[in-house]
Amino acid sequence: MNVVLPAYDRSSLTPGIVHIGLGNFHRAHMAVYLDDLFALGRDHDWAIIGAGVREGDARMRDALKAQDCLSTVIALDPSGKSARRIGSMIDFLAVEPDNAALIAAMARPEIRIVSLTVTEGGYFIDAATGAFDPTHTEILEDAPDPHRTAFGAIISALKARRAAGIAPFTVMSCDNLPGNGHVTQAAVVGLARLSDPSLAGWIAANVAFPNGMVDRITPATGPRERDMAAAFGMTDPVPVTCEPFRQWVLEDNFPQGRPAFEAVGVTLTPHVHAFEAMKIRILNGGHATIAYPGGLMGIEYVHEAMSNPLILGFLNKVEIDEIIPHIPPVPGTNLGDYYRQIVERFSNPEVADTERRLCLDGSNRQPKFIVPSIRDALAAGGPVAGLALVSAMWCRYCFGTTDSGAVTPPNDPNWDDLTALAATARDNPAAWLGMTAVYGDLGQNAVFAAAFDRALRQLWSDGVAATLQAYLNT
Repeated sequence: MNVVLPAYDRSSLTPGIVHIGLGNFHRAHMAVYLDDLFALGRDHDWAIIGAGVREGDARMRDALKAQDCLSTVIALDPSGKSARRIGSMIDFLAVEPDNAALIAAMARPEIRIVSLTVTEGGYFIDAATGAFDPTHTEILEDAPDPHRTAFGAIISALKARRAAGIAPFTVMSCDNLPGNGHVTQAAVVGLARLSDPSLAGWIAANVAFPNGMVDRITPATGPRERDMAAAFGMTDPVPVTCEPFRQWVLEDNFPQGRPAFEAVGVTLTPHVHAFEAMKIRILNGGHATIAYPGGLMGIEYVHEAMSNPLILGFLNKVEIDEIIPHIPPVPGTNLGDYYRQIVERFSNPEVADTERRLCLDGSNRQPKFIVPSIRDALAAGGPVAGLALVSAMWCRYCFGTTDSGAVTPPNDPNWDDLTALAATARDNPAAWLGMTAVYGDLGQNAVFAAAFDRALRQLWSDGVAATLQAYLNT
């Protein structure tokens, strides 16, 4: 099988972007868009310098530096796999506790964009308020002299650029968050304000934080994915596999310039929020909807869950009755068609995405992907029984055993606290809704609290399959 190599001279590339967080998603998404752009012979001064601030980033750096910063990306189309080597990244900075190399690189005048994929939970958000949390342990540790977190390093680099009279770079989040530009701005400005209010004000007034919506399903890398790379003749310890589909919707807010993203399929629009609400609620909310019943029923892969008539029926009913009716119109998009495409994507057997990955980090994902839909449905006087059941299945999953009694390994940064709370909620469901960091004041809503109580008690008394069937019969 053939591998498509970069269709340009990589020696002609010069950096314009520092990207923090070189996980699978970035290398199958933004890096691919830039690879496509460079292949058109355009914008070779916008290559990526990779960076990271976590221990795992150092391991990724070692792997990628050993192969000249090339990434193997395998698209898993049911009609046949295809592989390409992505060459848009030309260096990966040393990962250091003080982030000195990262700060120095971001302070260079040729760097005009700093982008991030640091996961939904990496922005220090208080889920109850949706605002930056200045009391988070990492923030308190970084506040006196910000430089150790990604946001602290950004602040230090912006401070150096201001002192040198260099225009500030644009900060572009590529994480899957509602209003990700606003969230990133809140984190950067909020952290700066703790030590240097004047600098915080300058950042708020002068630094652009465009919002964006990103989408591509990229499973975790394991032996299966490394074997796929080997089948293409590639020895790569960190190949990326992904679905064929990809989407990027972006605000055109780049004062220091940007690559010609529109030339390779990026949608530039002031209406990012509409696309974002559609994607986060239908796709990510859909992932949560199929994740926990599959996890509790011992189903390993997402496409297997989609072939289960109870789970597929549950997804269809929740989406059609409780999620989609409350999504605002999206320019040029039919929501029904979009949802049908989501079902097709989830059902792709080649992707082999796991239910466990979808169940990961519910304490950060539920308040972003499920709770907003519950709030809107309640405000509109619509049904919430299915969404309450999604949340109840998350609680049941966090108890730590499947319906068959198998032990569920830890799958959340707050796993120990969640399992203890789930045990209490078995007899007192209201205890679970007391997590204001997830639900805010939603636990005080009588309609939702009653629906959650019924759902959780039925899960414990009847099991997942019977509970799903009962919901489908309503």
